[in-house]
Amino acid sequence: MTSPSLSIKGQADHTFDAIVIGSGISGGWAAKELTEKGLDTLVLERGRDVPHGDYPTAMLEPWQRPYRGINSPEFKRANPILTQVGAVNNADRDFFVPDAEHPYIQKKPFSWIKGYQVGGKSLLWARWTQRWGEADFEANARDGHGVDWPIRYADLAPWYSHVEKFVGIAGNRDGLPQMPDGEFLPPLEMTAVEKHMKAQIESTFPERNLVISRTANLTQPHLGRGPCQYRARCNRGCPYGGYFSSNSATLPAAQATGRLTMRPFSVVHSIIYDEKKERATGVRVIDTNTLETTEFFARVIFVNASTINTSLVLLNSTSDRFPNGLGNDSGELGHNLMDHNYRVKGYGVHDGFKDRYYRGRRPNAVLIPKFRNVGDDQREDFVRGYTLTAGSNRGRGNFGPNTPPIGAGFKQALSQPGNWSAWMGSMAEMLPHHDNRITLSPTETDRWGMPLLEIEAIHRENEEAMVKDMLVTMEETLTVSGFRNISVRDNQEPIGLGIHEMGTARMGRDPKTSVLNAHNAMHAVPNVYVSDGACMTSSSWQNPSITYMALTARAVDHAVNQFNRHEI
Repeated sequence: MTSPSLSIKGQADHTFDAIVIGSGISGGWAAKELTEKGLDTLVLERGRDVPHGDYPTAMLEPWQRPYRGINSPEFKRANPILTQVGAVNNADRDFFVPDAEHPYIQKKPFSWIKGYQVGGKSLLWARWTQRWGEADFEANARDGHGVDWPIRYADLAPWYSHVEKFVGIAGNRDGLPQMPDGEFLPPLEMTAVEKHMKAQIESTFPERNLVISRTANLTQPHLGRGPCQYRARCNRGCPYGGYFSSNSATLPAAQATGRLTMRPFSVVHSIIYDEKKERATGVRVIDTNTLETTEFFARVIFVNASTINTSLVLLNSTSDRFPNGLGNDSGELGHNLMDHNYRVKGYGVHDGFKDRYYRGRRPNAVLIPKFRNVGDDQREDFVRGYTLTAGSNRGRGNFGPNTPPIGAGFKQALSQPGNWSAWMGSMAEMLPHHDNRITLSPTETDRWGMPLLEIEAIHRENEEAMVKDMLVTMEETLTVSGFRNISVRDNQEPIGLGIHEMGTARMGRDPKTSVLNAHNAMHAVPNVYVSDGACMTSSSWQNPSITYMALTARAVDHAVNQFNRHEI
């Protein structure tokens, strides 16, 4: 783009060793690792600055917010996509992007949930941090879906350990090959009902294990942060640093080096490519407020804008050499979009354990790790697998058939704990498919002059077969655990609400079928690295964020070695 508002105040003042696009979970890690390894680094964030601790709703009670914290009818009407997310309410929505702020085109139903501020969605994530296992990196090669990962678990294992030691992961060492053990702080405790579920499930179905989820919430002070206060207000930001975010951990570490420059309100338009050098030389940035365009320059560029925006930047970075997007020789850029399938939900009530309760509002839950297509359990109707998640609590109100509907007796019953109940959820792997894709609108633009994104993705036969199986196994789980009033359903929610967008700039061994190499560098532009969700070659059944972090730390190590040898 050539803009009449172009303002370059001198290339020297706008030149850094490295540029990172995005300040979320992977961008924060890129900033930390690059600066700690000696590179002067510019981090570009399209949203506002949010210094750690500047979380305006973190201490507010429901009665201190309009509508006691629920969304107003006006907000729901204005945000039909965003309000599909259960975590979005009048108290916990400050770091989510309203629908109108960044529109897009749904060629097929896809709910794109965004977080535009310093820290990105690291202020909003669910913090589940299970490692991927050996089978996850081998699955594409084994069953022929997608392309083979260019790395294996052994390549990433030391980097998982590297990031876990800094993040602070509460968890058990469960000894399950599909969910490798890591570097853990003491775990959070299951409730009495969850311990009962574990005993019943594992005795009835020996191939199924119920474990406490591994979570980036601190059970003890860690590197000057935390511990968790058990308030379950994580989406508001945590002034205690009780959970990991870019704001509380990686960006302060990068800032401490003296080599970090943060620039919020910066929409990246495109990456500048020099055809003579066969390298990227910088980025074009649009100020979100003034719409002024500026260029910044660096020898190393990390694109960590979150999967969909990363694809937008790369597809919009065209030149004579790359008319279809930067590094897009394979034609795979924008394709193979994935998300986890959360469609199956369950609920049940338990009449036991009336003498038991729990401490605080635990910020995690329990899960049954993948058991389908593991060991002797091999399915003919679908490949890959899923996890079932669960949590339990006691409701308010010990009401019986003789409880009066009003008065002192009613108030007394209302003040007592009620029955135990449990919710259940699903998280199933979605296969990479070329036709699940992101493209740029040829005619429509947003208020920054960027093309609107067109998103087109559907669940296919394999995903639908897993849904059918999850409905059965979830009901089995609740039934064998002694619940009543069991409800299990497929809510048909659109793709995207997992908020685990992956793919679109996948890693691979062959430049003809992939965008990135084994070190997350572009095959065709070796000084541009992508290590957010866009790089993923498959989706696994696991939460992906800890894998993004490990991939990013590993990619930075490679980039800095290349930088120091003047190979990029």
